[in-house]
Amino acid sequence: MSIVITGATGQLGRHVVEALLERNVPAGEIVAAGRSIGKLSDFAARGVQVRAMDYTDAASVAKALEGATKVLLISGSEVGQRVEQHRTVIEAAAAEGVELIAYTSIANADTTGMKLAAEHQATEAILKASGVPFVLLRNGWYLENYTDQLPGTLAQGAVAGSAGDGKVSAASRADYAAAAAAVLASAENQAGKVYELGGDHSFTLAELAREISAAANKTVAYQDLPAGDYAGLLAGFGVPRPFADILADSDLGIARGDLHVSGSDLSDLIGRPTTPMPTAVRSALAAV
Repeated sequence: MSIVITGATGQLGRHVVEALLERNVPAGEIVAAGRSIGKLSDFAARGVQVRAMDYTDAASVAKALEGATKVLLISGSEVGQRVEQHRTVIEAAAAEGVELIAYTSIANADTTGMKLAAEHQATEAILKASGVPFVLLRNGWYLENYTDQLPGTLAQGAVAGSAGDGKVSAASRADYAAAAAAVLASAENQAGKVYELGGDHSFTLAELAREISAAANKTVAYQDLPAGDYAGLLAGFGVPRPFADILADSDLGIARGDLHVSGSDLSDLIGRPTTPMPTAVRSALAAV
């Protein structure tokens, strides 16, 4: 068996490789593929196969997938270019005759109206038309989307957003990675399954702000803004305006409930509770 992890140089990809090793998948059966293989040298030293792969280079993708039994297609990071990048991987997987592609989509992809979901929806359609057996890992929001911003949040004394009272079912990257590893390592046929993945306990951004306040012993409020104003605020902090607009639109999705996951697919797959938001906040604050 050979399991190829695309985008393995990214944070999620690295977590997945670690999670597979923790599940005692032999290192020689894991292929960590990414643009900069120098960043994967630590895995190579542990016996993991390391291959260069760029989503925009079809030849490198085909070479990285040689001999693959299963492929984890981690969605690309270049918003606006991802559909064709994903198509390249799916077509290479089909040509290789892989037994399964697992794709990291977005929560509630079949019902959400979020702009960020459009490329995931298009990729799911390509998978369905490809003839390759696939499983959808519809990941919710990362807790790190919030905890990585804690220094700025504390400096501003506010969590800003446009999510209103909407709840988000966020979990840690490590949680989502553990779920992907569980699916990839499973002896059970995963083809055709759809996992809606999110944290066990949803929260509002006001609840997030209150938790940060309690953990940091500093008043932090939730500042709910019109989407245009929030996008402008993000742009003022250096976020490119097109992406700032997408992030603000995603908050509107939270307000509608688009990133609320009601089931327990994530905790069921990983065999433990998901990382609670308060735990993530306190851990991140300790590292600041």
